[in-house]
Amino acid sequence: MSLTAAFRGPEPLIGMWVASGSAYNAEICAGGGLDWLLIDCEHAPNVLTTVLPQLQAVAPYPVEVMVRVPVADPVVIKQFLDAGVTNLMVPMIESADDARAVVAATRYPPHGVRGVGAAFARASRWGRVPDYLATADQGLCVVVQVESRAGLDALDDVVAVDGVDGVFLGPADLAASLGHLGRPDHPDVVAAIEKAITTVAGRGKAVGVNAFAEPLARRYLGLGARFVLVGADVVLLARGSEELAARYLKDR
Repeated sequence: MSLTAAFRGPEPLIGMWVASGSAYNAEICAGGGLDWLLIDCEHAPNVLTTVLPQLQAVAPYPVEVMVRVPVADPVVIKQFLDAGVTNLMVPMIESADDARAVVAATRYPPHGVRGVGAAFARASRWGRVPDYLATADQGLCVVVQVESRAGLDALDDVVAVDGVDGVFLGPADLAASLGHLGRPDHPDVVAAIEKAITTVAGRGKAVGVNAFAEPLARRYLGLGARFVLVGADVVLLARGSEELAARYLKDR
């Protein structure tokens, strides 16, 4: 299922990262009641062969799933699309040319450069979807991630690229790019994100952001963010285990 239609719904979408690389954890999170999950292949120990069982594990649940690929490489993008990924996030986009290249990697010729291997692809049910080649583009949601000063400078041009369905803002890398490493809550970073949210929303495209701190998440939602990540499986496990240790081992 594509997130594109959900972006146009009446309510913003609240989601979380799945970064553990575990299909078991992905299934647990899929049943939690959130709107969407983001399976990460950029900073998490995931590759195509670990993402596939996660997609299969979450498929029975009423949750939208996006996959962030590690790099804007047409070969990598092709492999994930063939595996059945329909909602794709591509990191570190810094120009309209970058965005156009990503869109081209998701389209078959003559509209793009995606290689044709539908007979081998889970996406086409191994050739059992008779019109897959003609309709594959219609079922995709392409989100580009803007997370640097260069990306912000090019934001108007990136948003205008046909085939870009949404823009996701990455506060951590953006903070580093703006000279505030480790401070996604720095006033300069927050101000840049707020401006970017209003810019993208004002152009009629969906805008998303990573915001684990609830006040920031609600602030961004109020400005027009349509899809927000408010937690992560690995972070919940880390903080939860620390809380248990603090509660029971504090007197040792």
